[in-house]
Amino acid sequence: MSAETLAPPPVAAAEDRPAARRRLRLALTLGVLALVLLTWELGLRLTDTPAYVLPPPSTILGRLVDGLVGGSLLHHTLITVEEILGGYLLGAALGIGLGILISQYPLLDDVLYPYVVALNSVPKVAISPLIVLWFGLGFQSKIAIAALVAFFPLLVNVSLGLKAADPEQIDLMRGLTASRWQIFTMVQLPNALPSIFAGLEVAIVLSVVGAIVGEFVGAKEGLGYFIQLSNALVDTPGMFAAFILLALVGWLLNQAVKLAARRIVFWRRSNVIVESA
Repeated sequence: MSAETLAPPPVAAAEDRPAARRRLRLALTLGVLALVLLTWELGLRLTDTPAYVLPPPSTILGRLVDGLVGGSLLHHTLITVEEILGGYLLGAALGIGLGILISQYPLLDDVLYPYVVALNSVPKVAISPLIVLWFGLGFQSKIAIAALVAFFPLLVNVSLGLKAADPEQIDLMRGLTASRWQIFTMVQLPNALPSIFAGLEVAIVLSVVGAIVGEFVGAKEGLGYFIQLSNALVDTPGMFAAFILLALVGWLLNQAVKLAARRIVFWRRSNVIVESA
């Protein structure tokens, strides 16, 4: 058997390189995290820093496990996740719907867009007490604030993505006597999908911020309420445990949207692979 027969094909070797780079990045990421945690733990123990000022990672981990297994931390997390998803879906529906209307009807763009920009310029923290006053301390106010935060980036991405369609393709479709609906579904929407999903990825993270802002203003449960309660009780490890859960929830939801984008906007994934190779 010759050496040429035993050698791996060039295509397989090329396909292994991106996988090797991903494994290297993962190893480096985990290594940096381990180094930071070890330095954090040893530094606090050597300096005898009180846990209520800055707890070591081991204490935070213990508080996190206790809160999830025997405490109420899991309940507060589930409440916040429900508020995030409710606000995200509502904000996405409003942002995508209004973005489509603005892109299709220039008059609406001229009339409504300045008001939308003005509303987005107002800090959501400033109007959150008013929303809580209108909707109460329950789910409705948190969903409304999260939807308001997620609404604007989706509106902008949808309208800009739909307007960025190739004019020559639109003229060709019109020359073929295509209807407005056919032009929208065959040209504008496929062209705008990468932009729409980029807005969805940003909006899911902003929905986390909106839900927590609503819970800070007024709530009886949720991670925002748990953070405020831990602060009042000087339970710093509990606060850090809630921070970890918030970061984990935001990351998981963002990854879920990215996974959907890779499944639906498959041509964007192909472009990324080509560029990184």
